[in-house]
Amino acid sequence: MKQEALSLKEWQERFPDEESCRQQIARIRWPEGFICPHCGGKGYWYTGGHELYQCQACNKRTSAIAGTIFHSTKIPLTDWFTAIYLVAVDKGGLSATRLQTFFRISWNSANSMLMKIRTAMGSRDQEYLLKGLIEMDDAFIGGKTTGGKRGRGAEKKTAILVACEHDAQHKRAGFLKMKVVDKVDTESVKAFSDEALEPGQDLRTDGSPTLKTLEGDHRVESQVIPPQETHKWLPWVHIAIANLKRFLLGTYHGVSAFHLQKYLDEFCYRFNRRWCTLEIPNRLLHACLIHKPVLRSAL
Repeated sequence: MKQEALSLKEWQERFPDEESCRQQIARIRWPEGFICPHCGGKGYWYTGGHELYQCQACNKRTSAIAGTIFHSTKIPLTDWFTAIYLVAVDKGGLSATRLQTFFRISWNSANSMLMKIRTAMGSRDQEYLLKGLIEMDDAFIGGKTTGGKRGRGAEKKTAILVACEHDAQHKRAGFLKMKVVDKVDTESVKAFSDEALEPGQDLRTDGSPTLKTLEGDHRVESQVIPPQETHKWLPWVHIAIANLKRFLLGTYHGVSAFHLQKYLDEFCYRFNRRWCTLEIPNRLLHACLIHKPVLRSAL
């Protein structure tokens, strides 16, 4: 769904204070007017001092941010809106340390904000499946090790599976999906395929026997490619992997395996909307408002 494109200046002018942010949240959640989440009633009283809507039918109270990732937040909504904008448009990403400095909040609060935003990003992209000609490969993310095996089977690295639409007509990458897996085996590849791809698509892979096991569900074309030729056979998936590694090392200087999926979700969310950069803040705000509250234990 197309959203309004706003520059940072326009965004800040549109949402300069708490009330303007709260009103925007209410407009997005209830585009045709307030609807009670408890009984569906439309009549209400508004208590401005507490920013609460009281349903005239059931007398229960709710706030505009209840049931969203902003639920019970003590951080000003203006800070949330600014963070959403910066995360949305900066392809280099925003670290918790920088956010801590910008807003003068604790590192834990800054990190919690970013993790919740990334969770909303990942949830939104789960709704889309890849189709058409799709490049698929695996990759290994982690710090450098001295000696030892590289690539598949490497120690102290986290395995991920990557699939990217190959838009031959426009000579560009389409939609992108990335998934952390315990190991690259038949089960993980099949699970990734089921959750990321439309059935019966055309897949390009390297010579990995594991990826070839998808032949029953898709039309798989596999070739053993020398490293210097990968840009010809699997161009977009390898560009995406290279950009991901620069993103993780450049801004975050590495990410733990436990949190890696959320950073993959952030990277893919921006990549998949790179043609409408100034629309992304509004898109991301909508994603944050349709997502249920995120518990601290899930971060």
